[in-house]
Amino acid sequence: MEKLPGETISPNVVAERCQTHEELPPMKDCRTLDLGRIAYGEAAALQQRLVAARKIGAAPDLLLFCEHPHVITLGRNGKREHLRVSEDLLRQNGVEFHPTNRGGDITYHGPGQIVGYPVLDLNGIRRDVVWYVRQLEQSMIEAASSFGIRAFRVPGRTGVWVEESAGGDAGAVGEEKLGAIGVHISRWVTSHGFAYNVSTDLRFFDLITPCGIAGCRATSLEKLLGRPVSRADAIAGLSSGFSDTFGVGLVPADAAEVAGWLAGEAQPVGAPAR
Repeated sequence: MEKLPGETISPNVVAERCQTHEELPPMKDCRTLDLGRIAYGEAAALQQRLVAARKIGAAPDLLLFCEHPHVITLGRNGKREHLRVSEDLLRQNGVEFHPTNRGGDITYHGPGQIVGYPVLDLNGIRRDVVWYVRQLEQSMIEAASSFGIRAFRVPGRTGVWVEESAGGDAGAVGEEKLGAIGVHISRWVTSHGFAYNVSTDLRFFDLITPCGIAGCRATSLEKLLGRPVSRADAIAGLSSGFSDTFGVGLVPADAAEVAGWLAGEAQPVGAPAR
C-alpha cells in the first residue's frame, strides 16, 4: 500500500505491517561514508545538497554515519515545552539547539552516539513512509542482536526499545530506548535518519522529555552490556543490519567521490539517466 508523505496512516495498518515481512524489490548497491564527528548544522547542509543531487541522479543512494557534538534537535511537529531547560542554559553548557524539518519530537545527539543518515531514492525501492521507518527500526534491532541484545518495537512509539533494569538500587524494570528515528522525505528522497546510543552520556537526556514521551528513559549498548563497545564495532553492526534489512550491498565511498557527486562531475555507476 503506497502512502504519500504527510498522509495519515491508521495504527492498525502500522501494527499489521510490523508483523509482515514482505519481499523487497531488487536494490542496487548503496554507498556508505563515515563522516566522523561533525557539527549538526554542517551535516544537515551536506544532506540537503546530497538530496538535491540524488533527485537528479547525480549521486547514488548513500548511507552516512557520523557523531555530533552535544546538540538537541526539535522535529517539525515537536513541542518546545519538551525542552526542560532554557536555551541560554544549553549554550552555557556547550549544547546547541536546532529546530529541524524531520519528523518526530525532541532528541539529543552527542559523542558516543552513532547517527545514520540514509539518502535513498524510494522511487526505486518502495514509496511507503511507514514501511521505510519500520525498515530503519529493523536495522537497529538486528544491530542490537549482533551484540546479543534483544531489542523490539513498542506499538505507537517509533524507535527501538529494550527491556532492562533501570539500574541503581531501585532495580526497576521497564522499557528503555536504545535507538531513535526521525526522517524527512522530499519527492521520495530521504534525509535525516536514526540515532543509536553506543557509549552516550545518558545524563544529557535529562535536559529533554525524550521523543516527547513522559517517563521515557534512554539506554546505550555499553550500559546494557556492561563493557566498552568500539565505534567501529557499532558501525559494523549497524551496517550489517541495514544491508540485510534493505537487501543492499554497502560499498565504501570517499570524500572525493562525494565532492564529485555534489558538483555533478561524476555519473555514479548504476544511476538512472534522467
